[in-house]
Amino acid sequence: MTTASKITLVRVFMIPLVMIAMYLSKGVSGLWMWVALGLFVIASVTDFIDGQIARKCNQVSDFGKFLDPLADKLLTIAVMTMFCEWGRFPAWALMLVLTREFAVTGLRLVAVEQGRVIAAAKSGKVKTACTMVGIILMLIFPSATLRLVCVAVILVTTIYSGIEYFIKNKDVLAKGTM
Repeated sequence: MTTASKITLVRVFMIPLVMIAMYLSKGVSGLWMWVALGLFVIASVTDFIDGQIARKCNQVSDFGKFLDPLADKLLTIAVMTMFCEWGRFPAWALMLVLTREFAVTGLRLVAVEQGRVIAAAKSGKVKTACTMVGIILMLIFPSATLRLVCVAVILVTTIYSGIEYFIKNKDVLAKGTM
């Protein structure tokens, strides 16, 4: 296993820690919320670090192409779910995010059956970055207006990137229906 993939696995193992800290905070600003924020920021930074290492050290692998976006999805969806529980993220918005994630994952599975790996697209990376920054802002600031803006940015980038994946990879679906 490459160093980049090991760093990605650290992100996966940090998810329960973020969730526990959020749970202990009970949605109220205080020590546990700051712990949750710190853990989330560290986990988010590992996304950048593993990508840099993979590219600079020639450690790009099919396993990494699979694991990295999965780790991002698990981390961000876990926090958005807790936000839903606290009434800070609409359930319908989370459902749109989940729908996009399942659809893109399904597209990737069809591509794998055809011997092809669909790596994260630039729009997917922008979506992930916007989602992570939005979550960080929502953890720091309790403003309803800021929350609305963050949810809107998360949804716009999520929907755009999902559509782009399907447009750029329409040949995968065309082959899959034959």
